[in-house]
Amino acid sequence: MSGTILVIGAGPYGLSLAAHLRARGVEHTIVGRCMDAWREHMPAAMVLKSEAFSSDLYAPGRGYRLETYCREQGLPYEPIGLPVKRSIFADYGRAFQQRFVPGLREEHVTHLEQVAGGFRATTESGWSTEARRVVLAVGLHPFPYRPQAMEHLSPAVASHSFDHGDVSHFRGRRVMVWGAGASAINLAIDLKDNGAEVEVLARAPKIIFHDAPVIQRPLLERIRNPRSPLGLGWRSKLAAELPGVFRRLPVELRHRVVARHLGPAPNWTTREDFEGRIPARLGLEVVSMAEHDGGVDVECQAANGERSRLRYDHVIAATGFRPTVDRLGLLDAGLARSIATEMGSPKLDGNFQCSVPGLYLVGLAAANSFGPLFRFACGARFAARRLSSHLS
Repeated sequence: MSGTILVIGAGPYGLSLAAHLRARGVEHTIVGRCMDAWREHMPAAMVLKSEAFSSDLYAPGRGYRLETYCREQGLPYEPIGLPVKRSIFADYGRAFQQRFVPGLREEHVTHLEQVAGGFRATTESGWSTEARRVVLAVGLHPFPYRPQAMEHLSPAVASHSFDHGDVSHFRGRRVMVWGAGASAINLAIDLKDNGAEVEVLARAPKIIFHDAPVIQRPLLERIRNPRSPLGLGWRSKLAAELPGVFRRLPVELRHRVVARHLGPAPNWTTREDFEGRIPARLGLEVVSMAEHDGGVDVECQAANGERSRLRYDHVIAATGFRPTVDRLGLLDAGLARSIATEMGSPKLDGNFQCSVPGLYLVGLAAANSFGPLFRFACGARFAARRLSSHLS
């Protein structure tokens, strides 16, 4: 066991890291369902918030870029201005896996514990393996945030947006989508297209859509607002180019930047499918939710103090993700307690290692350490390069 490495997760981060380890000849095992979040937990018609040029998976050398995949498949591709469909990105990830990560074991790890000399992981089928070092590349799966107001509701009447890929079973039902970000709007459109009676409810006074990108810009404008994988502007540019420097900022500042940078605004392409089709109750705080007769009574309060009560068959929280250690349900309780945290998130060193020697976290779990770049697939490039070098 002393030389083995286990990668848990087969999304952009896990696949990119495994491709780098394989190229270096480093013995490793990777376990996880390929691109599972993108295949099973996203609205069917969703498009990525990131531009196509920053939506690659990464392998050493020439690698295998999304542009190459689209050209091979005869699919349209533009680096900027043509949003990438969820289905295309998921299929691209599968093609990348088949080329660079052929040894993937496709099942979920359900338990990770410390043993003498390292760790033991057990999967849903009961298969287990031991490794001296483990990389958690678990993506969004453990981290859906459900507001306290809905915690007491049963799964029959309340869920999170991440719980749903296919929403056809909501046909004819009255559904509330809670939130005003990209997940909320994409999900609401998908529900509407599948015959649900859907409303969006949010605290925000208005829904702010991203603007369509301006492709051709004057030189001075390009200098003032350079383009990066995180959007326009020097703040985005620095966050994308210097994640190692970002890690050295004060803890509270890091968390604040990650939470606010590139907020939950929906993609500009969804405006036409949403506005005029789907009602939105905005500027409302949810006071309470009560399950009753197979549905949910939602009490809301407006900014002027006026209260109202609404009735739905089902409530879906599109309230984002919070990468805290206490949500990593696959960890043995003792192992979870051993991980030092900063405001709930794992405290990581410059090589993504937490306070438990030999345990590493990448992707969203690393965002509050390394910056908003790690909320997106494009952060896999930095993570795969640095961590594969360290592990080898």
